[in-house]
Amino acid sequence: MKNLQLAGAKEPGARTVIEVRGVRLGEEFVVVAGPCAVESEDQVVRTAVAVKEAGAKMLRGGAFKPRTSPYSFQGLGLKGLKILDKARRETGLPIITEVIDTRDVSWVGEYADVLQIGARNMQNFSLLREAGKSGRPVLLKRGMYSTLEEWLNCAEYILAEGNPNVILCERGIRTFETYTRNTLDLSIVPAVKMVSHLPVLVDPSHGTGVLGLIEPMSLAALVAGADGLEIEVHIDPPSAWSDKDQQLTPEAFGRLMRKLEILRETMAGLDARAAETAAP
Repeated sequence: MKNLQLAGAKEPGARTVIEVRGVRLGEEFVVVAGPCAVESEDQVVRTAVAVKEAGAKMLRGGAFKPRTSPYSFQGLGLKGLKILDKARRETGLPIITEVIDTRDVSWVGEYADVLQIGARNMQNFSLLREAGKSGRPVLLKRGMYSTLEEWLNCAEYILAEGNPNVILCERGIRTFETYTRNTLDLSIVPAVKMVSHLPVLVDPSHGTGVLGLIEPMSLAALVAGADGLEIEVHIDPPSAWSDKDQQLTPEAFGRLMRKLEILRETMAGLDARAAETAAP
């Protein structure tokens, strides 16, 4: 990976920490949660309150939704951004939302704390450059057919514009498997940390598309070394306008958050015991 002048690892163990309204990605384990799409003020604010109570540090929600079919719901646009802003003011949670067009970067950045570049746009180089110029932190999702090197080179486009705040997100890749929506490649998490200093999140919602797999893959992502998770949560998943089969209820999300905390404590204990055993 000779071309990674900025995304490549600097010193052994050196990690970039990105601060967003007091949340330190890359230093603390951060869970980003919220609905797939912004549908109404009531839906987003109630979801935001619920995920914050459960321990989420940031709110996700799509005001723009790039969809496979042009006839599917495409998002509320500016109205959706204003709803996210209302949820942020109600809860204090920073917001991550997707931008899909170079013409929208500057004004979406007026509302978003973090600009998300989705898998379909990972190699939209003009969009990457504009996001880099915005100065806003950027969450870059891995393309569904992309290698690790291709993904990091796309991060390089953002970094090369003078924006050091890039967060990577593994969201599953397309393979021959049809049971899951995508194949969640958790091996990419430690691989990223071997060759790059950038923080990396995992999205088990899009990575599997199967409700029953979100919890085990979230726990596995923590063990694999992920710096956080991006999880879809909806107050009433059956009524969701998009991705209703992969959105957790607030109750299910709360149970998952408790398990994640127990697992983190267990891992810390194992690390301490291993250090004691290794001591002369």
